[in-house]
Formats: sequence, structure tokens, C-alpha cells
Amino acid sequence: MSGVIGAAGRIAAVLAAALALAAAAERVAQAHAVGVSSGEYRLDGTNLYADLGLADRELARWQPALDKDHDGAISADELAAGHDLVGRALMAGLTVTAGERRCLGTMDRAWVTDGDGGAVLQVRFACPGPPARLTLAAPLLAALAPGHRHVARLFWNGKAHATVVDRAHPTWTVTDAAAAASAASLAWAMLKLGFEHILTGFDHLIFLFGLILVGGRLRSLIGVISAFTLAHSLTLALSTLSVFAPSPRLVEPAIALSIAYVGSENVFVPDARRRWRITFPFGLIHGFGFAGALREIALPRVQVPVALVSFNAGVELGQLAVLLAALPFVMVARRAPWFGERGVRTLSVAIAAGGVALFIVRLAQAR
Repeated sequence: MSGVIGAAGRIAAVLAAALALAAAAERVAQAHAVGVSSGEYRLDGTNLYADLGLADRELARWQPALDKDHDGAISADELAAGHDLVGRALMAGLTVTAGERRCLGTMDRAWVTDGDGGAVLQVRFACPGPPARLTLAAPLLAALAPGHRHVARLFWNGKAHATVVDRAHPTWTVTDAAAAASAASLAWAMLKLGFEHILTGFDHLIFLFGLILVGGRLRSLIGVISAFTLAHSLTLALSTLSVFAPSPRLVEPAIALSIAYVGSENVFVPDARRRWRITFPFGLIHGFGFAGALREIALPRVQVPVALVSFNAGVELGQLAVLLAALPFVMVARRAPWFGERGVRTLSVAIAAGGVALFIVRLAQAR
């Protein structure tokens, strides 16, 4: 039995070290800055108009030739200079078919939005006739971040249709006879988005791992997680509803500092009792981070309540899945004397160091 426990502790150490390395690779992960784009499509007769919004860093990933100064972002001047390049790539990577016939696409305008690191591409597709069925295909998703999601909304004959496409499911077909997008379909899309968002949010996962690493009674751990959940749900709502939304330039470094603090506190705190007092304010900060994905989508106001509740539910389900997988593992590992005495301290120092490194990287990116 002791051999099994020892092996469990060593595996826990390897997993935590991997998470710390993932945090150091923030430029690769880009948990909140990229990963979601939006498309608002409007059919007017035989013309389909589209406003496509995505993060400028995702645009740089897709078309690296635009990034003349190699800073990982696209400026207004760089986008203007590469207008034709982007237009050609977009028409090859985003196609619209009316029935069986291809609609001819052109990019009319492209600009960088002020202050939020985004870009908008304005496109028009001319179809050969009034369509009864439209098919949108987006093979360009294969060139974006692996977890990228494109939230598409189509307005057609007074009806609104919505879906989420990704590199595994890059095609969407809508017919004129289709019912308007129900609240249920939007809720399901946002639920999946929230679930996937937490599973790819390395900073949040490391923070959660740091919270449960010290162990303690199950009741205390539940209190810690509940405080974190309540807090981030509150600020997620405030930010999404535009009541209060601090800049990501402040939120992202603050999240990194929360990781550093939890790792440091683990060295001195014997268990999770009363720890909810610190996880609640940190949860407020993490909630603003979660809100970034919904703000990038820019849903119409009428769809925000359903999207907010569903996205938050997806985040909670993802968080619960992670905890159900990790918590029993950590509790078993802590039975090994070496893990309780040295393993927790070593991993906590690694988490704290990773948080500090992440803070420095994000602070540099915010300049």
C-alpha cells in the first residue's frame, strides 16, 4: 500500500510541475487573450454581409506576415498594409454556399479596434440567387489556436440563428425553414464554451490545484471552493452585464499574483481551515478573467442573460470535473509521509515561482 501511495505522490508532483510549466508558457497558451471570435451574418436578398471580430494576436497567428515588428500583435498600420493579403486568405478560409452554388466573397474593410486588442473584418458574399439553404465553412479555424471557437449568428428573414463552430466542426448549414435559434441552442453552445474555457485556462487550474494541495477536512475544502465559485460568478455577471469591467491589463497580472500568493501561503498554512477568506477576493479577480471570453463574443443584449447563466454553468461543471479528478488523488498522496512533509512544500514553491514568472510575462505584455 505504501508503494502505491508513494507512486501517487510522485505522479502528483509530476502533474503539478507540468501545470507550472504550462503557466510559464503563457505566450503559447494565451488562455484569455485569444481563442474566441465572433461573426455576425446578415442576409439581405442575395447578399450575405458579415462582421467578423477576433483578437489581433490571433490574427497575427493566422497571418504572421502581417506582423512586421514581430511583437505578436497587429497594429492599424500593419493591417492596412496587409489588407489584400488578409482578404485573399479570408476568402480561401471562409466560404459560403447557397444551395449547391458558391457565393462570391470580398473583404470590404478591416480595422483594429481601439483599446481591446481586437480586429474587425467586414465581408460581403454575393450569392447567385435568393438562397433556400446557406452553408458556412471555415477551414481557416485549423490555422488558429487549437481551442479556438467561432460564435456565429445569422439574421435571416427576421429570424436569428446561432451556433459555435471549431476546427473539429467547421461547417454550419441553415435553411430558411429552420426555426429561430432557441434559447436552448444558445444555452448549449455557451455551456460547452464555458466548460472548455476552464479546461484550457491553465492559470485557473493551477490556482485550484494550489487551493486543494494543502488538504484538510472535506468540509473546509468545500468551503474554500464554494467561496471561490460564488465570487467569480459575481464578477463574471458584473463584467458581462457591463456594470463593472476592469481592463484585462490589470486583471491578468492580478490572477498571476493570486497564484503566487496561494503557492506561498501553502508553505505556512497547515490545512484549508478559514482559507475561504482569501479565496473569495481572489475569486472576484478570476471572475473578471472568465468574463473575457464572453466580452469577445459581443452577444446582443437580449441573448446575454441566457449566455451568462449557461457559460457560468459550463465553467462550474468544468471546475467540478477537475476537482473530482484531482482531489481524491491529492488526498491519497498526502497519506505518504514524504509527500506531506516535503512534497507539498516543493510543489507550493514551484506554484509560487510559476505565479511570479507569469506575473512578469503578463505585466510585460500589458505595457
